[in-house]
Amino acid sequence: MTRHCHKCGEPWTLPGNPGRGEVCMKCRADLRCCMNCQSYDPRVAEQCRERRAELVLDKEAGNFCEYFEFARRKWEGKEVKLSREEAARAHLKKLLGD
Repeated sequence: MTRHCHKCGEPWTLPGNPGRGEVCMKCRADLRCCMNCQSYDPRVAEQCRERRAELVLDKEAGNFCEYFEFARRKWEGKEVKLSREEAARAHLKKLLGD
C-alpha cells in the first residue's frame, strides 16, 4: 500500500500530505485532489464519504479541502483511454488501411 499519483502511479515519498500547488513530478497532475483522497468513493453521493466536505466539481483538480488525507492503496495501472476524436481518427485509419 503506497501513496501515489492517481493518474500515472508515481509514488509520493515525502511525509505528510501534499500542498495545494503540489503536482506529480512525472505527469504534472495535481496531487491534492479528490482522486487521491481516502474519502473519495465514486459510489456515494458527490463521490465523497466525508459528509462535512464542500462539493468539488472537478475531482482531478487541486482543491483546498480541509478533510484531504492522501490515500494509501495499491497501484493498479489504468488503461490509457483515447479521446473521442483520437478514437475516431484511429478507426478511420484502420478502415483506410493506413
